[in-house]
Amino acid sequence: MPRGAASLSLGSLRERGMGASVLVAALSSAFGVVLISATGFIGAMLRADPYVGDSGTLAFVLSFLTTLLVGVAVYVAAIVTANTFSTVVAGRTRRIALLRLIGASARSQRREVAQQGLVVGVIGAFVGLVAGTLLSAAGVAILTAVLGLDGVSYSVVQASLLLPAVIVALTTWTAAWAGSRRVLAVTPLQALGGSVEASRETVARRSGRNITALVLFIVGGALLALGILAGLVTPLGVMIAFVGGILSFTGLALGATLVMPPVLRLVGRWFGSSATARLAAENALRYPERSSRMAIGVVMGVTLVTMFAVALETVKAVLTVSAGGELPDEIGTVIDSFAAIMMGLVGVSAVIAAVGLVNLLTLGVVQRRRELGLLRALGLSNAQVRRVVLLEAAHLTIAALITGLVLGVVYGWAGAQSLLGSVPIDPEAPRVMNFVAPAVPFWPVVVIIAATALLTLVATVVPTRLATRVAPVEALAE
Repeated sequence: MPRGAASLSLGSLRERGMGASVLVAALSSAFGVVLISATGFIGAMLRADPYVGDSGTLAFVLSFLTTLLVGVAVYVAAIVTANTFSTVVAGRTRRIALLRLIGASARSQRREVAQQGLVVGVIGAFVGLVAGTLLSAAGVAILTAVLGLDGVSYSVVQASLLLPAVIVALTTWTAAWAGSRRVLAVTPLQALGGSVEASRETVARRSGRNITALVLFIVGGALLALGILAGLVTPLGVMIAFVGGILSFTGLALGATLVMPPVLRLVGRWFGSSATARLAAENALRYPERSSRMAIGVVMGVTLVTMFAVALETVKAVLTVSAGGELPDEIGTVIDSFAAIMMGLVGVSAVIAAVGLVNLLTLGVVQRRRELGLLRALGLSNAQVRRVVLLEAAHLTIAALITGLVLGVVYGWAGAQSLLGSVPIDPEAPRVMNFVAPAVPFWPVVVIIAATALLTLVATVVPTRLATRVAPVEALAE
């Protein structure tokens, strides 16, 4: 990277929103490092056990879970980062247009944003690598002392720990490039205006993107159904269902501007008919691209946690049917313990999505200074402006919660059914077809709803404070 470009990218890290992007990259990198270290340490413990020894099956399961969880975290981080850079570019519309006016090309502007993404990714990945390594070393030392594992030899510092850091840095760079595609559409004439988000009409005209999203969703849904049917014959049906889940959710994320507005419109009717409620509901619908970017991160977090909770509960239901109506206590205890561990690990991806929501809400308020200033000039008090921002956030998170719960139930049930639909609890018994309805655990869903409500309150602390600091005269002069 040229020295001038590098200094420009480092200087632009002071821009609001970049700190959160570094945090997202750091969380993803640290999560990957900790998982790899945990897997390696567990493997060392198993190898030291004379009854288990070098179990190829256990090693494969641990490696598969590590790859899956790291992949999920990186996937969530990539979408959050792409959405963040899309929002940043929307806020830079006037600056980009001015540079275009004096001769800069759109591609050079996009390269600048991509370089900024690379710097963010490298810094975040390095911080995560160091933090994850230190945390892993501390964890190994504590567990070795507490459990008396003197015979277990494991070195935390390994070359394999660089892998998640490199993947996170490259993914952040790619996500920034994808999120900056809007730069190509900025014209010099837009130098006369401020930050501009795509309207409903503009979004509806993006036929290429909308068709791609629809095709991905349909193909993914078909593969998901095929995986469930195949799971009644072989456990390999889960591989088909896994591909179907990835494709269908990618289609949903790509076509979020088509999916989220109807849900937002439905939720908006529950907020009443007061002026602030109607204003908040209309703001969420006026620019579906901005609203969808904010909501899709929460949708991912809720979907992931719900999916694993429903999957593990459905596993118990399938095994209960396979066992003839009663699940052995030993198996139930193992599944419950595994569920607690998995929910904690998946929670990291939910935290990454939550950071993205807070960041995008804050960026949204900063970029809407003129709009908020106009509301103040028209007579809205600080309390009313604060209420509008809070209701907008509640509007988005409730819509995302509903969507995520529905998707999580479907994906979780499909995963468990496609994996264990043909597996008898007794290895010597013949294969049977076990088809059960989705099993939705009560308390995990309650926790998800409560966590989403808390997220709404926390996410609006900074945006509401910024919104009430907007002076009408200064904002309208921008």
